[in-house]
Amino acid sequence: MSVLLLPAVTPATPARPIPAVLGADLQVPVKGGRLVPYANLDYAASAPCLEPVSAAVAAALPAYSSVHRGAGYASQLTTERYERARHTVRAFVGARTDDAAIFTRNTTDAMNLLARCLPEGTTVVVFDTEHHASLLPWPNVVRLAPPAFPGEAIRAVDETLAEIEGPALLVVTAASNVTGELWPIAGLAHIAHRHGARIAVDAAQLVPHRRLNLAALDLDYVAFSGHKLYAPFGAGALIGRPDWLAAAEPYLLGGGAVTSVGADGEETLWSDDPEVRHEAGTPNVLGAVALAAACDALTATGWTSLVREEERLVTRLRAGIAGIEGVRELSLWGSDHPRIGIVSFTVDGLTAREAAEALSADHGIGVRDGKFCAHPFVRHLLGTSDGGCEDGTASAVRASIGIGTTDEHVDRLIEALRALATQ
Repeated sequence: MSVLLLPAVTPATPARPIPAVLGADLQVPVKGGRLVPYANLDYAASAPCLEPVSAAVAAALPAYSSVHRGAGYASQLTTERYERARHTVRAFVGARTDDAAIFTRNTTDAMNLLARCLPEGTTVVVFDTEHHASLLPWPNVVRLAPPAFPGEAIRAVDETLAEIEGPALLVVTAASNVTGELWPIAGLAHIAHRHGARIAVDAAQLVPHRRLNLAALDLDYVAFSGHKLYAPFGAGALIGRPDWLAAAEPYLLGGGAVTSVGADGEETLWSDDPEVRHEAGTPNVLGAVALAAACDALTATGWTSLVREEERLVTRLRAGIAGIEGVRELSLWGSDHPRIGIVSFTVDGLTAREAAEALSADHGIGVRDGKFCAHPFVRHLLGTSDGGCEDGTASAVRASIGIGTTDEHVDRLIEALRALATQ
């Protein structure tokens, strides 16, 4: 019988105050040599580290050791921390009891893993609105045009899946990394299952902002990244039904994923457990610990207070931008559609890079500019037919908020954009 090395999981505690992020007091240089407090409005690319996440990693480091196969105390303790992290991450997204939870590097890695596990002949259906992580990994894909409204998305999927013979997988984002708009994933899951297909959801942008319940929504797979979830230690997760994962060739070939290796290498037996089968090699233990700590911190805080504060700030930001002539917010489904704290826009007379550089150099504001790893979607929103990474065309500016964003950050961006637009 193994010894319990960590305290047992305790019942849920009352909601706590919103935790702080590291770097909230960062000072950055602007023109003239002054230092100003940094206004980080680039959360959608990589969110800062939560203080509880940093504390959890610091607590794990003294006993850091190998996992799963060590007899020493440190190895046993590290193994328990790693597997408890898996349990926490699975619970965070409301997974079913039999769902596999595989640690990956990020969402892109998770989607590529899933692509390797598809049954032979599977057709994948995606919209051109997807992040490249969900758009590019699939060997046999049907790409759908951006829908004009949510109901059209459901109709397009319905019609497309009706024409597909054999296994099919719908891949869709839960919240757009370009516009922040929420997608009708419950309705899309219903349609997919009506046709005998499965659905995989890119939840990278959703889970830092909203609660996700995989089982209640009847999703088959979800993928997300720690670096967008206030846990920048190089871990992500793929969570979902185990049968495709257990039947597929291992994602990586190596130690830990095998039960036996014969003398000639042809008698290798791979683990039937998909979590073991697809995690060959020494895993990113600290990344898993960090990811679980972020999940715990957000859950303990309570989604009501997190969502209320975000909606207040994003409403303030969007209202300010709407009042600036020459600044246009990008949207697929209109200004009233529900969204998370992401606002992308263009500034008349300036390229996206020029606007972003001016915001940084003159005002100490960090934003993202470009196509946000969603080239077809950004071109659609801007009404252009071409434009790649190198030439800087067909690009936009993206401001994104999260824990640690303040009224002053939002107001500083609005005033800076007003100044840029009148130059």
